[in-house]
Amino acid sequence: MIDNSLEQAGRDGVAPGDRLAGFDFTMHNAEVRGMWQAYHAGTPYRTPIFLGANTRYFMFHGGANPAGVQFKEYFEDPDVMFDSQLRFQRWKQFNLLQDDELGLPKKWSVGIDFQNFYEAVFLGCPLEYINGEVPDTLPVFRDEPEKVMEHGLRDPFSGIYARALRYYEHFKDRAAQETYLGLPIEVSPMSIWSDGVFTSACNLFGPDTVCLMMYEEPERLHALLKFITATVIQCKQAWQKLHVKTLEEQGGFWFADDSVALISTGMYREFVLPYHRDYCDALAGSGSRGIHLCGDSTRHFTTLRDELNIRHFDTGFPIDFCQMRRVLGPDVTLQGGPHVELVRSATPERIRAEVQRILATGVCEGGRFMLREGNNLAPGTPLENSEAIYHAGREFGRLPNP
Repeated sequence: MIDNSLEQAGRDGVAPGDRLAGFDFTMHNAEVRGMWQAYHAGTPYRTPIFLGANTRYFMFHGGANPAGVQFKEYFEDPDVMFDSQLRFQRWKQFNLLQDDELGLPKKWSVGIDFQNFYEAVFLGCPLEYINGEVPDTLPVFRDEPEKVMEHGLRDPFSGIYARALRYYEHFKDRAAQETYLGLPIEVSPMSIWSDGVFTSACNLFGPDTVCLMMYEEPERLHALLKFITATVIQCKQAWQKLHVKTLEEQGGFWFADDSVALISTGMYREFVLPYHRDYCDALAGSGSRGIHLCGDSTRHFTTLRDELNIRHFDTGFPIDFCQMRRVLGPDVTLQGGPHVELVRSATPERIRAEVQRILATGVCEGGRFMLREGNNLAPGTPLENSEAIYHAGREFGRLPNP
């Protein structure tokens, strides 16, 4: 059971050193609720603003992680993961200014957090803990790619997913018996988000091997990509059935495939698009579809829109927002913003100017743009810098009356 005294928070949830101590949460939360209601109703009056703050950001922030929890203990001990997420969430609620309901929530939420390595580990790659960094996998099938297929499709609840199921049940047991700062705890369903078939292939075999097979042995590569796709779909469908009865209840499907930044649109169409279509047909149905792509993969965006009906793009790196809005039209949602290194190291004034520049590109046409950092706050980012995004977004992101 988590030791609530370690939080040093008062009845209002505020702890010593919190950035937003004394903040008017009631007024902020009321405005944010109204803003999101207008956005989802198709009558936005300003650009929504949010921040990506994943486990890496929190781990390296002394205020969010005063106990100095390391990745190995976080990933391998369910109680450490459970307790850390509660502490991280409390810290976020009182320190990260964004368009979210801040202050004490009605309830806390925890979930299985295996970052971006779980698909590669499930398919057979070993996990390597790197000093001072996020764990990663090694491409152990580089020399013998077909070995990944030698045992056939895997049991969806085996390997790292067996651990995920064990953690999920343990989290539910704890949440049923405990509160945190006097508030209830809910357990989020296991995400069916996918890292993407091409990225998984690069993780398993190494990007050099994958690219060589594209040129020299395309049929061999297709067989491997087909196997990865079938394995991932089977696994995600099994987890879907634990949490929802139909795809419509799920409400849509998001995935990523960052490694497509390595290839041309012709290569994408030949080697990746068929498997992305399989993903979307099996896991999204008629629901909404969104994709996150780090790097500059904008050359693929029109293909993704036209062939897969992707209507929501999370851009993980600064792009030409003017061009993308012009090419994609006003009805497609784009997310993005200033480069994370700029947000980490520049002055608030420089960040304000960059937000102003982005919002003046025409990307807000149609009201389908969400401002964020591009992509995920880097450890060591000063809070005054992330706040500069928020204040500039509110200043320059006002929209004309619909």
